[in-house]
Amino acid sequence: MRMSLVLASGAGYETFSPDALPSTLRTVRKTSVYLTEVQAERLARLSKQQRRPQAEIIRDAIAAYAAPRPEERRFSLDGVVVGDGATIADVDEDELLRGFGE
Repeated sequence: MRMSLVLASGAGYETFSPDALPSTLRTVRKTSVYLTEVQAERLARLSKQQRRPQAEIIRDAIAAYAAPRPEERRFSLDGVVVGDGATIADVDEDELLRGFGE
């Protein structure tokens, strides 16, 4: 079964084969984004300056914002320290301050 896409244009409707569409249109999902007037103007200005579609700028911004993070690094300190396991919180305050200010 051959599919076609009908797009509205100023003069009526035009029919396109999906194969004739840019690859971007075949791989993305349409969505709506609500922007403030300032954001919309900034996006339009960026689009014009960079000669790129607004959707591409938004996709790139999302990719940069939500870039995959490197795998969580885990450090093991087991066996690195020798002692009885006591912490500095277990040491008397007077003993900690001994020698300061002398």
